[in-house]
Amino acid sequence: MPLDTTTGPARSFLFVLGSSRPGGNSEILAREAAAHLPAGVPRRWIDLNELDLPDFRDGRHDTGDREPGKDEELLREATLEATDLVVVSPLYWYSVSAQTKRYLDHWSGWLNAPHSDFKERMAGGTLWGVTALGHDEHEVADGLTTTLHHSAAYLRMHFGGVLLGTANRPGRIHADERALTRARTFFDESTPLALFPHEEKAGAVA
Repeated sequence: MPLDTTTGPARSFLFVLGSSRPGGNSEILAREAAAHLPAGVPRRWIDLNELDLPDFRDGRHDTGDREPGKDEELLREATLEATDLVVVSPLYWYSVSAQTKRYLDHWSGWLNAPHSDFKERMAGGTLWGVTALGHDEHEVADGLTTTLHHSAAYLRMHFGGVLLGTANRPGRIHADERALTRARTFFDESTPLALFPHEEKAGAVA
């Protein structure tokens, strides 16, 4: 159904850019999709390469609280403030980029911080993906799609799917007419609640 901005809570989109270079094909495709959002819908762009975000360290069993850095806290707050989170990552070795994986790993820290309400605040939001890949056979990106879908399922988020485009050289995404056409209505697509496979099977049995 079309994005409705007349009822319910106001929508706001956060685009998290996870490519290793600026202006890549995934970003171009994401910006094409964003251009077709209603004019009044806020959108924010964060390039992970511009943040001083350290590798995630699991500190659940450490003593004492860890103080997040300035950029990490900025990213956490931006993530929580958005109703719609768009992960923009090229397909690297059939999954998300290293920058994107580091960002998702930090979700674990935000979930396990003392007095954290990260999971509660993320629940009910919508997770989307945008990726460019060098294959015409888009099923090779199933691993990336599963990563995002299951992340949404864990947090009880809705999942809008992944906008896929084929491009193996800078700017070549402009030649993928099918991807550009889908981009124009991508954020109008349905966003069911993400469920793990075993949850879907249990629901079908019930």
